[in-house]
Amino acid sequence: MLVAEMQEAHPRPLVGIDADALAECIEACLACAQACTSCADACLHEEMVVDLRRCIRLNQDCADLCDALARILTRGPDTAPGLLRAAVQACADACRMCGDECATHAEMHEHCRICAEACRRCEQACLALNLD
Repeated sequence: MLVAEMQEAHPRPLVGIDADALAECIEACLACAQACTSCADACLHEEMVVDLRRCIRLNQDCADLCDALARILTRGPDTAPGLLRAAVQACADACRMCGDECATHAEMHEHCRICAEACRRCEQACLALNLD
């Protein structure tokens, strides 16, 4: 895992955050951002694109939040604790909403099923960070 390797190579040790949970969350965020971006693009190419507008919008918003959180977490735990908790919670919420929406289309569209799974994994990784 490149994320864990980079964490270990960093001269400042992590304090107060489980390194494995942090690496897992970063990787889940990056995977979810990719899945959501791909799902939104796939939705745009479906015949019933009008019915997928909410899905597309949630995909885009979720991808942006996942990408932002991955960058924030990669910079390390020096981020203000309140801001870090808010960013993690916002990402978890976006993943839950996007995953729920994609799940409603999963029987019809394989890309939505895959995206819903990525969203669920990312939501769980965010919640597992335990930043209290």
